[in-house]
Amino acid sequence: MKNKFQLKNGALLVIVAALAVFPFVSDSRTWTILLTQIFIFAILAMSYDILLGYTGIVSFGHAMFFGMGAYTTAIMLDRFEPTLSIFFLSIAVGMVIAAFVSFVVGLLTLRLKSHFFAMLTLAVSGLFLVLAEKWRTLTHGNDGFTFKAPEFFKDRMMFYLLVLVCLVLVYIFLRRFVDSPLGKVLVAVRENEQRTKSLGYHTLHYKVIASVVAGIVASLAGSLYAISLRFVNTSVLAMDITLDALLMTIIGGVGTLIGPIIGAGVIELAQHYLSGLAKDFPIFERWIIFFGIIYILAVIFFPKGIVGSIQSVFSKKKDKSFDPVLKRAKRKEVVK
Repeated sequence: MKNKFQLKNGALLVIVAALAVFPFVSDSRTWTILLTQIFIFAILAMSYDILLGYTGIVSFGHAMFFGMGAYTTAIMLDRFEPTLSIFFLSIAVGMVIAAFVSFVVGLLTLRLKSHFFAMLTLAVSGLFLVLAEKWRTLTHGNDGFTFKAPEFFKDRMMFYLLVLVCLVLVYIFLRRFVDSPLGKVLVAVRENEQRTKSLGYHTLHYKVIASVVAGIVASLAGSLYAISLRFVNTSVLAMDITLDALLMTIIGGVGTLIGPIIGAGVIELAQHYLSGLAKDFPIFERWIIFFGIIYILAVIFFPKGIVGSIQSVFSKKKDKSFDPVLKRAKRKEVVK
């Protein structure tokens, strides 16, 4: 078990090291930007996995926390001098706002059954979308606005490395979170909330904590996304953002943390290449249809997601390797 853990961590370190070295050995601006987008949406997908994968909560309003981070960073860099200190302060402010809203919304809605909660989160997210559309003096409505990023990020390589560091730190934090006793209670809530209550746990408190953590991480992803575009509009609060996070989590593997990262890569690469094919093949102008087909095939052939399916294969092999041992043990018992 220890060797397996060390092998897994060693493989992750090699992958992170390779990604860190990539911009120094490749001058492809396209790939640098694409990988940056993958890292950002991987952070968002991991935050959604805390809700769906570890707590069993289906939320259709996760985009509102993403949008809060994006708008907070964009507005502060637009209204104040675009320095690194303002940038990091905007991330902190966005996280505080997201934590407060997720706490309040969680207390008011998490008492409901799963499908009622999902619908209510969609309604609350819609309220924030309407607010962003109507409060034009602050958000400029659907038109959005551009802003200046700190000078440090004029070099795309530096921003790429910052986002990669954020991805690694978020993964470590969330891994520690789900492996903690609190995380084990969240899994128990997902598996059987009534039984968890009967053991004396106040499940609402644990679900609210999961909601706050997920909201904070989603806000960070939104702040990074706004900087990557140097532009923000109401699309950051749209339902599409939540659906992307949901698809990334399901395709990669629910309740794995690594799965959403892989799912983000699959989704972003598929969108990039399918939309790119439209230049040469007119049929791909409706690339979203082919994207839907890919999703359907992934669900059919990988119902547990990519990582979940791989884990199932290895667990079956492990069980088979123990079969002879179990048979010998049973024979000894029969002889006795």
